Amino acid sequence: GIGLLVGTLDTVLDSTSKVAPYRILHHTPDSQVYWSIACGVTKEEIFQHWDWLQQNIMRTLSVFDSSEDITSFVQGKIRGLIAEEGKTSLVLEDDPEKFREALLRFEKWFELPPEEKLVTYYSCSYWKGKVPCQGWLYLSTNFLCFYSYLLGAEVKLVISWDEMWRLEKTSNVILTESIHVLAHGEDHYFSMLLHLNETFVIMEQLADYSIKRLFDKEAFQRVPALSDPLQITKRGLEAHAKSEQFRTFFRLPKEENLLEVHESFLWVPFSHFNTLGKICLSENYLCFASQDGSQCHIIIPMREVVNVEKPDSSSRALTVCVRGKRALRFSEVRDYQRLANTIRSRCGISASPQHSASSEVSRSKCRFTLYSSLLFNSSKLKEKMKEQSWNIHFSEYGRGTSMFFTRKTRDLIVRGVPEALRGELWMLFSGAVNDMATHPGYYTELVEQSLGTSTLATDEIERDLHRSLPEHPAFQSDTGISALRRVLTAYAYRNPKIGYCQAMNILTSVLLLYAKEEEAFWLLVAVCERMLPDYFNRRIIGALVDQAVFEDLIRENLPQLVEHMTDLSFFSSVSLSWFLTLFISVLPIESAVNVVDCFFYDGIKAILQLGLAVLDYNMDALISCHDDAEAVTILNKFFDSVTNKDSPLPPTVQQASVGNNDKASHINVDISELIREAYEKYGNIRSEEVGSSRKRNKLYVIQTLEDTTKQNVVSELIVINVRFNASQLDELYNLFKRQHFLSCYWTMKSPALLHHDPSLAYLEQYQLGFQQFSVLFSLLEPWAFCTTKSTLSLWVFRLIDENQDGLVNFKEFCYTLYSGSFTNKLKFLFKLHLPPGRGKVDLQAYLKQWQNEILKKEETIKDLPRINQTQFIQFSKTLYNIFHGDPEEELLYRAVAHVTSLLLRMEEVGRRLQEASSPPESAKPASTTAAEESSTEEASTTPESSDTSSSHNSQDAGPDLSETEWSFSFEQVLASLLNEPAIVSFFERPVDIQAKVGQARVAQLKLKANK
Repeated sequence: GIGLLVGTLDTVLDSTSKVAPYRILHHTPDSQVYWSIACGVTKEEIFQHWDWLQQNIMRTLSVFDSSEDITSFVQGKIRGLIAEEGKTSLVLEDDPEKFREALLRFEKWFELPPEEKLVTYYSCSYWKGKVPCQGWLYLSTNFLCFYSYLLGAEVKLVISWDEMWRLEKTSNVILTESIHVLAHGEDHYFSMLLHLNETFVIMEQLADYSIKRLFDKEAFQRVPALSDPLQITKRGLEAHAKSEQFRTFFRLPKEENLLEVHESFLWVPFSHFNTLGKICLSENYLCFASQDGSQCHIIIPMREVVNVEKPDSSSRALTVCVRGKRALRFSEVRDYQRLANTIRSRCGISASPQHSASSEVSRSKCRFTLYSSLLFNSSKLKEKMKEQSWNIHFSEYGRGTSMFFTRKTRDLIVRGVPEALRGELWMLFSGAVNDMATHPGYYTELVEQSLGTSTLATDEIERDLHRSLPEHPAFQSDTGISALRRVLTAYAYRNPKIGYCQAMNILTSVLLLYAKEEEAFWLLVAVCERMLPDYFNRRIIGALVDQAVFEDLIRENLPQLVEHMTDLSFFSSVSLSWFLTLFISVLPIESAVNVVDCFFYDGIKAILQLGLAVLDYNMDALISCHDDAEAVTILNKFFDSVTNKDSPLPPTVQQASVGNNDKASHINVDISELIREAYEKYGNIRSEEVGSSRKRNKLYVIQTLEDTTKQNVVSELIVINVRFNASQLDELYNLFKRQHFLSCYWTMKSPALLHHDPSLAYLEQYQLGFQQFSVLFSLLEPWAFCTTKSTLSLWVFRLIDENQDGLVNFKEFCYTLYSGSFTNKLKFLFKLHLPPGRGKVDLQAYLKQWQNEILKKEETIKDLPRINQTQFIQFSKTLYNIFHGDPEEELLYRAVAHVTSLLLRMEEVGRRLQEASSPPESAKPASTTAAEESSTEEASTTPESSDTSSSHNSQDAGPDLSETEWSFSFEQVLASLLNEPAIVSFFERPVDIQAKVGQARVAQLKLKANK
């Protein structure tokens, strides 16, 4: 009893612990919930808290009518105090002594490999059912761990980030706010966190880091803070996340990092007011974003800055002068003097003459594009009015890279961008203008380098060229097709990880209509690498994630539709092309370009909004339809009826589908009206919420794809009759995949990562190098002698590594385990003793024959090569090793000695008979054909058959035997061993695969930790 109590007190009074023995609780009458308001280690401390509560909170409570109001007030007040406290003491790593103590406990409790890096830790409650356990949450590079020890009950939890299906903030009746984790089909809830939001963000970042590193095989070469998994810190993760948000918001190149943030006011011209916001500084850009709801932001490339005027100390202001005789005035900047010096020094570095005209070039009047001859034939009044509105905007807010983005900018975009300005504005809004300005000549070089290359990507590009807007005049001549080919091939050459994906051709062809060829290339870079991450790869994960985000938004915004259609996956399948092609593939081209305008300004948010507006517009028809096919027809008819009455394009260019008479019954919808409605009804969707929803859904989407992959692999192996059932293969696959990840957890240079090829079939996605293979082989092989250092595991590895790349896949691995019948097991051992370099065997031909044999399940033992003397001696050694430690060890040893003796006698008799009938031949090595006819030298030495260790014989007899070559066929070996019941029963003894797999799962991580 005393031991239990001491253990509990040890946790409560532990110097690293915040689980205090004294607490003040708040209880609302008729409620089951008690709120922890304050805690203290001593009586004096808790009484101080009590006095403060009486002075500052209890006096106020009399003004409230209901106990619920009192509860919400107290909660708010306490949370506010916690937030204030958090601003000053948030980073636990700042207290090295406490962090070191926590690290020691982390290592002691969880016994993870010493390389595992603890990132941070928190006090919290973990809920097992309806009972909370107070303890510690440890967040490390690869694992989420929890430990609690109270009154003798130990709770220990270790979940790797790559196993998580869900990670989200949630609330229910019992828990007002908690973090929910779903892994291995089990739900885990963590609450009572002092800094719940901070904890959740760190968890989200670690999960995202694991997903990118392990599933996407990202190496983070450009991010020093994340390039080494052994050096991950909380500060590094936070800095990376902030830089990512900064780049996404301002559409900056991926090389940029957020270096400084300053609060300030910016004078907005013509609006005549100062807007409060933050100056964000990176290596090559000075950006500002308002925080007062005015939706104003500006991006100033350092290359455009010509001067920083002497700061004004009275209003702590600095004025930045940019090209085009414009000046920007930032006031009330706390560190204005240092900021002015920083901008000056950066401009001195980054100002380069060849870029000086970048902003002017992009808006030159002579913008010849593929389609400019058609675009400007028609001079509609509305088009001229639109151009006039934009010119007024430019005169007020600037034009080019340093333009102010305001509410007015968005209003003009919603109304539709004039055809003449579309290319320029797409370049500006997407950030492609900056990429192009800082990489002069890059595209021309790429085109030259990629010219004439032949890859899978170029073959696919060639196939799809004539399917890209085939009805459009611009792509009915070689000029358009050639430009499209060059842009797509250059991009595939630049980014082989993406290469070419269907839908890129449709998108690029539209870009080429409004932008010059080089601009179209940089727009494609912006879309594929920044604006639609992970969209254009073989698994289109990004698009699937955004479909899941879209489903969440449907649930929130269109409850009527949700009530009628319980399965929202229908909308996911229908909307895939909406996301992949930005509605270009479903809308008439002259309407689709208006959607692309909004996308380049607002990102994916614009596509989500429009998707909701489309469903909302067709709500009644969708609710009354009877099946999915009818719903698809309704949406297709709707898209065909969308028109653009403002379009200046000649009638021949506008898509034929719009004019079809059979669809005239459907009322025409104007694209500008639809977009305006989308912004009015759903414009309040925040980009931050979309980002958070993307992270949350990415886990689920990836794990679903992984699960499908596993099922496909298992099904494939069952079809070709591997000797395991589905559930055993499922477990084995999990072990294999985890072993693959164990090779990647603590290094960026594992063979599995370095040789990863995303184009491989799902069966090849997870592979093991020799070291990882031998660990897993030793855990699962039924024969006790197999240690990780066993030479046998090396022979097994060599045998199954058919392409000799030093990696084996799951299918190959399965063939090494529990090889079925006695004959099959013996055949497998026999084959192992024919490794490369032993005997003159054509191993490649032999392996091919073996693979065919496995697939056909035919016995072809006559075709197996003969085993020579060195190999046979090693084969006998292997048998002795296998039997070592078995209860029947002595009996088995005697049986092997007997078989060895018998075989050698047979060989000697055979040779003597042959000598009598044929003259001696010159020595030649045994081969698969000659070996069956004869052994080759006269005379023989008969080893002592009674010795129970053939290995000693081989060493002693070696010099004498070197003059002779003798060999055995597999049939001879098999026949001899079949006469030994002890050996047959040993190999036919059933193995409890389930138990073996269970033991391996427990030992897998510990084996790594103990190495």
